[in-house]
Amino acid sequence: MKSPWSRIRQTVCQIAVFALTAASLPVLGQWQWTDSAGKMVFSDRAPPPEVPDKAIRKRPSAAGAADPAPAASGPSIMPAASAANAASAGSPPVIRRTDSALAAKAKQAEQAEVAQRGAQEARLRQARADNCVRAKSALAHLASGQRVARSNDKGEREVLDDAARALEQRRLQGVVDTECQGP
Repeated sequence: MKSPWSRIRQTVCQIAVFALTAASLPVLGQWQWTDSAGKMVFSDRAPPPEVPDKAIRKRPSAAGAADPAPAASGPSIMPAASAANAASAGSPPVIRRTDSALAAKAKQAEQAEVAQRGAQEARLRQARADNCVRAKSALAHLASGQRVARSNDKGEREVLDDAARALEQRRLQGVVDTECQGP
């Protein structure tokens, strides 16, 4: 009869073997090449484009990860000229296909961005309309001939003289001209 400790030891050994096996899987996706200084380089990423094909000693196996380089968000298939260059260099062409879920997320993000831009433009139109109404109201008040007072920088009340009134009317007319234009 087996003791409980032997069962625990056996389970721990099985877990350790599984963990070691799982830890060795990334080794399948390793690249090995010789750099320009003649040193061996080991990496999980593809070598830079300036490394000649003959300097690459080992590529990831077909069973492991293909090309761990990040996929571009551009076209989903390599252009024909690049595929022809890769075929003539002796390496198989890399074909990247887009995932339908990824395409759906991209479309959803684009729609959200369009909606956000539309809402921002609507807020901007509303602000311009409010500015137009306020500027027209202030301009009508100045044109009525009533005395107008305002606070200066020190917080003191001052009444506008004719020159200040004309200057304020020109400023308000400029606001009306810019804010009250059609969309």
